[in-house]
Amino acid sequence: MLRKMGEAVARVARKVNETVESGSDTLELRLEGNFLHRLPNEVSTLQHLKAIDLSRNQFRDFPEQLTTLPALETINLEENEIVDVPVEKLAAMPALRSINLRFNPLNAEVRVIAPPLIKFNMLMSAEGARPPPP
Repeated sequence: MLRKMGEAVARVARKVNETVESGSDTLELRLEGNFLHRLPNEVSTLQHLKAIDLSRNQFRDFPEQLTTLPALETINLEENEIVDVPVEKLAAMPALRSINLRFNPLNAEVRVIAPPLIKFNMLMSAEGARPPPP
């Protein structure tokens, strides 16, 4: 398990470094299925990033550095362990169009507060729903 996590961390570090080094035309970062529980600080430098896929990881907290990315349109956090979401910060994101939070154990407060505050699509599963088996 530790070896698998080490390999995943190395893949993520390479991918983020490649994305940062490739310059300002970067549009998408795919980090799905990498046992991540937090994002590297370098992600906050990706000011032109339009989409990020963080599905099937181990995030317990919403990666708030995403809320500082002005061009970000799509966030995929499906199948993580996120309970709380910074709804007000997400609502203030100028380009955000869609966030996928399906199969996260979101608290009831997020489910009630988010819909009237947001101007984008927020995908959520029914409370207690489980992802389909692989």
